[in-house]
Amino acid sequence: MSPSPIRLYGIPNCDTVKKARKALADAGHEVVFIDVKKQALDAPTLKGWMQTLGWEALVNRRGTTWRGLSAAQQGAVVDAASACVALQENPSLMKRPVVEWPDGAVTVGYDAPAWAPRLQARA
Repeated sequence: MSPSPIRLYGIPNCDTVKKARKALADAGHEVVFIDVKKQALDAPTLKGWMQTLGWEALVNRRGTTWRGLSAAQQGAVVDAASACVALQENPSLMKRPVVEWPDGAVTVGYDAPAWAPRLQARA
């Protein structure tokens, strides 16, 4: 029985997503890529990630999408419920990539040293 594929959520032209996809491919992992601009994030998925990671970990407050929001829109993102709405309305607001690993873990961002044990697990 082959292991479950890794689910990687992001945007194809994001440099961090590109690095993560390359690292996974180079290590021989099967990856299902979900383009969050083309396939909307549903509330149950976002809520599950927020329970694991916290809503703050998912909202990219450094990116151009965040800076493009009005002060009122930025100020309205104060908890998991408001973050969920903001991420559904603006998928580019999500820190990327979000990865669902076969063991049930969820991570956000690409960190080569932190990923090393996971990449070697199936290589």
